[in-house]
Amino acid sequence: MNKPATIDFATATAINAPAATAHTQALLDLVPGEARDSLLAVHELLRSELPQGRLATYEAGGGSCSFVPTELLSRSHVTVVDIDEDQVRNNNYADEAILGDVQTYRFGTESFDLVICYNVIEHLPDVEAALLNFRDALKRGGMILIGAPNPRSLSGVVTKYSPHWFHVWFYRHIRGIKTAGLPGEPPFPTFFHPLVTLPKLEAFAAANGLEMIYRREVESPRYPEMRRGKPLFAALVDAGAAVLNAVLPRGTDVRRGDYHVILRKS
Repeated sequence: MNKPATIDFATATAINAPAATAHTQALLDLVPGEARDSLLAVHELLRSELPQGRLATYEAGGGSCSFVPTELLSRSHVTVVDIDEDQVRNNNYADEAILGDVQTYRFGTESFDLVICYNVIEHLPDVEAALLNFRDALKRGGMILIGAPNPRSLSGVVTKYSPHWFHVWFYRHIRGIKTAGLPGEPPFPTFFHPLVTLPKLEAFAAANGLEMIYRREVESPRYPEMRRGKPLFAALVDAGAAVLNAVLPRGTDVRRGDYHVILRKS
């Protein structure tokens, strides 16, 4: 995860990361639901559309797990850039791990087949700069996978306007993640740049040589997590969401708190 930038790195530092068999524990950790179904669909599209043979993959923000299928990672040279040294050191599958800022760190043109930016852009003050860096680093026909929260959903609004200490409390006491908020551990502070909003992201992509070939809004995985682990709390949240859906324009579902997008460079 690329945390908010506070330093403009003039140079980036390469950190040796231990080699390990790539795995997709992130997928296994997702409870059954729309988010998991969408990620599986994303995997199928990547398998079918990416070139066969060796791949060059850039993970913009990289923790201990990947959202890419194991078979793609196993034939990829993976480069991770992250501003958080703990996150860089936690990564055990990258071939190259770089301590740097995805908003300012630049690779050579047409360096990568695939850029992964998962649960990252909501933390960036300058999403436009990051996206243009990703585009420039892509080969022709290369793809960017973005996973991000929907700022217009119930969870997005709560996340955007609540203090960070509340996010840490939610992770620890509702999600049950006792290490939440410790160094190198989520949740990280959020900015919600306007380009995180899906229609604006789509318009920006189209104006900058990126075709949106996959787009799906999904129910936040927090809902099935809560229904399983905190059923009474989940029932209250579901009831509140249902009331909001009833008064908002037809077809609105404020539970659709996340989205997956794939952009292809023309």
